[in-house]
Amino acid sequence: MQPVFKSVFELFLKEMDTLSYKTISANKETVRKEWILIDAENQVLGRLSSHVAKILRGKNKAYFTPHVDCGDNVIIINAEKVKLTGNKWEDKKYIRHTGYPGGQRERTPNELLVKKPTAIIEHAVKGMLPRNRLGRDLFRNLHVYAGPEHPHAAQKPTTLDINTIR
Repeated sequence: MQPVFKSVFELFLKEMDTLSYKTISANKETVRKEWILIDAENQVLGRLSSHVAKILRGKNKAYFTPHVDCGDNVIIINAEKVKLTGNKWEDKKYIRHTGYPGGQRERTPNELLVKKPTAIIEHAVKGMLPRNRLGRDLFRNLHVYAGPEHPHAAQKPTTLDINTIR
């Protein structure tokens, strides 16, 4: 039985065009970047952030390459109307440190919503991106606005409904 397998394998090698089976990696010149508009009104923060992180990274595209910025530019509007489940509005803590002894500060999402409503979504998405130069570059493609207006109308963004993505 082994000689038959060897002959079938040899026949396959003869007919195979090796150039058509090469893996193609995307680079800065071949990537097609688009602008996507997402409305955060009544969206759960974690689910919204994970979808946005995938789009920023480019994992929704067929030519995804891990070390290249393949993702799209994402505009999020109505950031102040995002939802958190359970008691997270009071129980969740955003902790930072001033750099001085005893300088640990914490805020709840309610306090952060009053001070800077876009920071809640930005913090969640940034935590889902890689922690390196590529992640910092990808984060620059995210534009979050508290209200329904945004200054990116000239880019003609396509509207994406997060609820339709599976």
